Amino acid sequence: MTFGLATAITIAQETLRHGEHSGAAPLAVTVLDRGGHPIVQLREDGAGFLRTDLATAKAWGALGMGESSAQLAVRAANNPAFFTSLGQVSDGRIALAAGGVLCQDAHGETVGAVGVSGDTADVDQQCAIAAIQAAGLIAVGGPQ
Repeated sequence: MTFGLATAITIAQETLRHGEHSGAAPLAVTVLDRGGHPIVQLREDGAGFLRTDLATAKAWGALGMGESSAQLAVRAANNPAFFTSLGQVSDGRIALAAGGVLCQDAHGETVGAVGVSGDTADVDQQCAIAAIQAAGLIAVGGPQ
């Protein structure tokens, strides 16, 4: 399976669909390629305009550090100096809250990342994981 526009659209749409079915607040979703570039970005009616930036920051941090943004948030609590430095070198482009999830193919290769923002961080993450799995990929997002 290639990770291109069609797959990214599926993931973005499935994210919003899962959010709607679970009663989530209006969501924004960003799907990044393995280089950290946006492929698709959607924002539901009613989602604040900063939600797309937060979704991107969650995905970008996960991709850049090789683990979910939820895992990064846990690590940040135990190593604030490192994560302060990380924030500085990334020009503040990383959000340390659940909702940024890596996408892997069947071979365990990271092919991109998904970031979701709009509800609680845990709900955001659940929506991302469900969407990645619905697209036939492996979601690497830590505890669900």
